[in-house]
Amino acid sequence: MSAVAIQAAMQAALAAMSPALSTGWPNHPFTPVEGTPYQLADVLLADPMPLEMSGAWHREAGYLALRLCYPLHAGAGAALTRAELVRTTFKHGTEFSASGVTVTISNTPQIKNGEAEDLVFVVPVWVPFYAIIRRS
Repeated sequence: MSAVAIQAAMQAALAAMSPALSTGWPNHPFTPVEGTPYQLADVLLADPMPLEMSGAWHREAGYLALRLCYPLHAGAGAALTRAELVRTTFKHGTEFSASGVTVTISNTPQIKNGEAEDLVFVVPVWVPFYAIIRRS
């Protein structure tokens, strides 16, 4: 259940950002509005790492992978401004919780190079995190 709790914590944190941005998550219905910015989000988990020999505790790590999608040919400024807001919201050391699991941002989010894809300009942002999980 740790993967579910981690995703819930990240979804809630992303939804709480202001101004709000329409968000598409995997396997959820989502239709972007043409000409309106939106973001695509996913939680990517790495292999869990045991923290002690009994296996009672492990560390889940991964990334909140965002794709900030903005109208094409309108410049990069608005997308980069949003990327900086993500960095501020998910700054190193910030914690978010859901269902008894605390997710900690492990480093400054990475803002990747933007590029045109189909009819939008996309700036990827990767937010690294970890959670310490106790086996039930």
